[in-house]
Amino acid sequence: MAERKLFGTDGIRGKSNVYPILPDVALKLGVAAGTIFKTNKNHNQVIIGKDTRLSGYMIENALAAGFNSVGMNVILVGPLPTPAIAMLTRNMRVDLGVMISASHNQYEDNGIKLFGPDGYKLSDEIEAKIEAYMQKDIESLVVASENIGQVSRLESARGRYIEYVKSSFPKELRLNGKKIVIDCANGAAYRIAPAILWELGAEVVSISVNPNGKNINENCGALFVNHMCEEVVKQNADIGIALDGDADRVIICDEKGKVIDGDQIIALIALDWSKKGILKGNSVVTTVMSNLALEIFLQNNGLNLIRTKVGDRYVVEKMRQEAFNLGGEQSGHIIIGEHSTTGDGMMAALQVLALMQKSNKKASEVTNVFTPLPQIMKNVYLDSKDKAKMLLEKIEIKSMIKEAEESLKGKGRLLIRTSGTEPVIRVMVEGQNKTEIENLIDNICESIKKAA
Repeated sequence: MAERKLFGTDGIRGKSNVYPILPDVALKLGVAAGTIFKTNKNHNQVIIGKDTRLSGYMIENALAAGFNSVGMNVILVGPLPTPAIAMLTRNMRVDLGVMISASHNQYEDNGIKLFGPDGYKLSDEIEAKIEAYMQKDIESLVVASENIGQVSRLESARGRYIEYVKSSFPKELRLNGKKIVIDCANGAAYRIAPAILWELGAEVVSISVNPNGKNINENCGALFVNHMCEEVVKQNADIGIALDGDADRVIICDEKGKVIDGDQIIALIALDWSKKGILKGNSVVTTVMSNLALEIFLQNNGLNLIRTKVGDRYVVEKMRQEAFNLGGEQSGHIIIGEHSTTGDGMMAALQVLALMQKSNKKASEVTNVFTPLPQIMKNVYLDSKDKAKMLLEKIEIKSMIKEAEESLKGKGRLLIRTSGTEPVIRVMVEGQNKTEIENLIDNICESIKKAA
């Protein structure tokens, strides 16, 4: 298989108006992906959604031009969560879905994620094929003048997705009497998420729902939960829900303002589904980042934890291979396989809310399922992705990693990896003694910086 250079762990991503997030690259991507995913029928279609970044307009227009040039009709849906694009692609039986978003990154960044007609993210092999086609001469791929595609807008897209998410909530339940703080990160779900909760009967306190193109994920949302936690306590709310910029991940806080991460949400849902007999294979799929205490908790309840490399697409791939129906990441990507083909923040939040309503318990009583082991994560920022990869190949760094792993043997874990989307080396240390792992991670990061 040819090596992918543009695509990372979650599509193509980078700083807007800097390679590869440039209009000409987006246009070539539209030409290449359109050529590969066109079928023989005359009405080839692609859906394009986006979050609220300023650069979304630029990329959207360039992609549309590329798809049109190879004869594909483009359906624009405007700001919608990533899982909405996956759902619409599958349900409307179009040939391809595109989401323009850099997820949890700041507004300066942007990215492009592609979904096949089945609603799943593309495989590494197909992404490599698209990159190969992007090297071809555009004139050799475009259609005759009379076959150029058109652009239309789907006004019902938002309503379709709202109804779809609500359908995952038990029909016999309502959220009447619940006061919920929802932080939409000034992102793709700024209209949709409050509407879902309100239509299910909740009293909704919406924050970070005024996007201006530059404030997406700015001190708000799933990565910056302090404002949500403070608002929950201030409003005397029952629970807080924080989404990221494209709403495919969620972090929750209880009525006391205590943060509940993806691991706790996964444990909660897994136990509930196991009791109902609907957890397929008695297994949950997570990544290497999930806390060791989650694994121990699941084992103690007769359930298996299967780990993949970091990235929700790899979790989904494993779920599909083994026919599992629950997976996710500590960061809040939760894949409810019964309903969705990718992480869906609101769908996961509704699972938690349903459990609260059924049990008539407070969020703090329902969500604190296990006590996590101390886990610390730090990033070492570098000049380029290539430099990050090269550093981890250095003999002195490999030796330092081996020594650190030996010191943790039997009582913790060490994970060092390069980011798939940024020029960053991510370091995670987990263990029983917090002071020990703090010292260890500081030493590791310093060693990497010196070697750079």
